[in-house]
Amino acid sequence: MTTANFTIRSATPHDVPLILAFIKELASYEKLSHEVIATEQLLQKALFGPDAHTEVILGYLGEQPVSFAHFFHNFSTFLGRSGIVLEDIYVKPEARGQGLGKRMFAHIAQLAKQRHCGRLEWVVLNWNEPAINFYESLGAKPMDEWTTYRLTGQALTDLADNKVQEEEFIS
Repeated sequence: MTTANFTIRSATPHDVPLILAFIKELASYEKLSHEVIATEQLLQKALFGPDAHTEVILGYLGEQPVSFAHFFHNFSTFLGRSGIVLEDIYVKPEARGQGLGKRMFAHIAQLAKQRHCGRLEWVVLNWNEPAINFYESLGAKPMDEWTTYRLTGQALTDLADNKVQEEEFIS
């Protein structure tokens, strides 16, 4: 099959089982399967519920689903414009090396341009050299001066419930 048969489309509620399968496959690749707690019900609500603020596109080679990307908008106060944050992008191993990932990125870049976004950004695991090399081949630059911080689980609950101890900061 040639990549001329590659199509990209927005996900629909019918695609939720496929999206969850892609998420689990990506998590396995990233050695993070133990962190997946998403369910079809959670995805249905997050992607297609009344408060949905996130999107998924799917890539098909012929009739076979071979890739997905999940993204959402943020806002840059410095630019005064929205941006797109690519949370996940994945191409099945058997479909890699054919330019499909680049076409997925180009599709999202086109969406960013159509929506007048100021940037497209994502994170990558430090050990994932094939992905890093691919991103750099697109012209992407690492933001080495920024460190991502994250609150999850009990730490998030504690902060939300104001149970985090305040420390005195001396300047």
